[in-house]
Amino acid sequence: MKKDKKPNIINIKNKKAAFEFEFLEKFVAGIMLQGSEIKSIREGKASLQAAYCIIRGEEIFVRDMHISPYKQASHYNHEPRRERKLLLTKREIRKLASKSQEKGLTIIPVRLFINDRGLAKLEIVLARGKKLHDKRHDIKEKDLKRDLERIKF
Repeated sequence: MKKDKKPNIINIKNKKAAFEFEFLEKFVAGIMLQGSEIKSIREGKASLQAAYCIIRGEEIFVRDMHISPYKQASHYNHEPRRERKLLLTKREIRKLASKSQEKGLTIIPVRLFINDRGLAKLEIVLARGKKLHDKRHDIKEKDLKRDLERIKF
């Protein structure tokens, strides 16, 4: 008898990023993880709040992404905030490197998810920081949208 596997839907988001940054271009990258890290991600114990990406040579890394230690891993556990390598094509890395050299552009991880094949993927975006007046405009639009929804129902 086969056991039916429940679809383990993992979708960890960086909600603050949309408020703080204007997204220009999106990429989906694989992540090089240790065994205990993927188990923690499958439990949903990861955070992207302070995470950002850096490019060193022909490689791209994500920093400050917190993945909680896996309880059953004992002394084989991982370091929660270690630097993790992202898997992108050389063309995509070169494109990101050239664009991130522009003033005010940065690479931010937005979403961590597990795809159909069970592999952890990280959605990263090339982003520009918003000014204070842009944030105020976004808040105003959100309030208007909320008011319209209330009126409809």
